[in-house]
Amino acid sequence: MVRKDTPPALCYLPAMSTQHPVIVLTGASSGIGAALAVELARSEGARIALLARRAELLEEVAIEVRKAGGEALVLSCDVVDEAAVAQAVEQTRATFGAVDLAIANAGVGLAMGANDLSYSIIKKVMDINYLGAATLLAAVVPTMLAEGRGHIAVVSSIASYRGLRRSGPYCASKAALSTLVEALRLELAPQGVAVTAIHPGFVKTPMTDKNRFPMPFMVPLPKAARIIARGLAARKREINFPWPMVTLVKLLSWLPGWLFDRLMQRSPK
Repeated sequence: MVRKDTPPALCYLPAMSTQHPVIVLTGASSGIGAALAVELARSEGARIALLARRAELLEEVAIEVRKAGGEALVLSCDVVDEAAVAQAVEQTRATFGAVDLAIANAGVGLAMGANDLSYSIIKKVMDINYLGAATLLAAVVPTMLAEGRGHIAVVSSIASYRGLRRSGPYCASKAALSTLVEALRLELAPQGVAVTAIHPGFVKTPMTDKNRFPMPFMVPLPKAARIIARGLAARKREINFPWPMVTLVKLLSWLPGWLFDRLMQRSPK
């Protein structure tokens, strides 16, 4: 069974108690990011800086955030642009004050198998999913450490647990992200900065709508946003869902290599 509780060593980190917390959220224009922004506005009355490239979609999300009881700041930028992300974080501080929570959510999923191995696809996926998160972390962590407070969260995936066919670049980028966050948590948690890794299974979003393969235990987008928001409020070490899919993939990650290979090679493409 997958452990869902917070380890005792991290229990001294308090739950998010700041009234109307200031949040920076990347990948906020659609999918999990957009739904999560609205949920955080509803549940926390959050003041949220919405970061993504598509300004027109961000404006639509901002309207929904305000309707839900929060405040929104639209900041159009590319997450792989380090300077632009750093400037967006500074603008957030100037508008709302100190950042309480930074959520690296921007991501892309591009299928690629061994027969169409492409450096450009691998680089694009790694740039957005991994380095795109790193730009936000680099912009917020130093100040949080100086203040001795704060919370960072990254949206990884259960695909980080093991390599899957035709998903190599995606799995690799998410595995790198989860590993980075785990290492950061060891250093940041004792200094008062909470760290959360989010590992969703299949969530119904525009990205998964493009998939042409079975997606078991699909989670509706509003439900996924509620699960994540509750986990963030509790400053959980990990937010993994849905539990049947998480358990299945965890079991696969524990299999010996030869058995995993045999099962995956016989599974439907």
